[in-house]
Amino acid sequence: MSDALPRATRVASPCPAAPADTVTLDFDDRFRRRRRYRADGGLDFLLDLPEAAVLRHGDGLLLEDGRAVAVRAAPEALLEVTAGEAIGLPRLAWHLGNRHLPAEMDGARILIRRDHVIEEMLRGLGAGLREVTAPFNPEGGAYGEHNRQPAHPHGHHHAHGHDHPHDHDHAHGHGHHHPR
Repeated sequence: MSDALPRATRVASPCPAAPADTVTLDFDDRFRRRRRYRADGGLDFLLDLPEAAVLRHGDGLLLEDGRAVAVRAAPEALLEVTAGEAIGLPRLAWHLGNRHLPAEMDGARILIRRDHVIEEMLRGLGAGLREVTAPFNPEGGAYGEHNRQPAHPHGHHHAHGHDHPHDHDHAHGHGHHHPR
């Protein structure tokens, strides 16, 4: 038998019953194309997908030998955003979306990653804020999976997927123009 790592070449949603192991990952480690992982039970394997994919809690990584590894979302440091007396949740969601932040909509709250600049903005708008630790599963967005990409410091790296030039502000003292 070869010493090569088993390769996970496909994702199944949900994971097939009776996985060989589980892998618990934060959001950044769940957006990958190719990476070596050690599952919770010790199974080493290589994720080797044709293109980068967002792995969701409950997905299964299908190994070439027929086994599956279940994906679990690890708890992360997040900020829970709720409506305040002066501002409703839809308006808060608009402000967060305008900054291209990965966000998870969860009933009467929005979960985002902690960021002191964004916290200051939300506080100024009158939002309710609370630090929480929970798995993070942000929305996919209108243009596909790009909004599920890991957050880069202050949201500067992002793709758009629409065919028109536009300007926007990142709320960090700068804006920029996206030409077509």
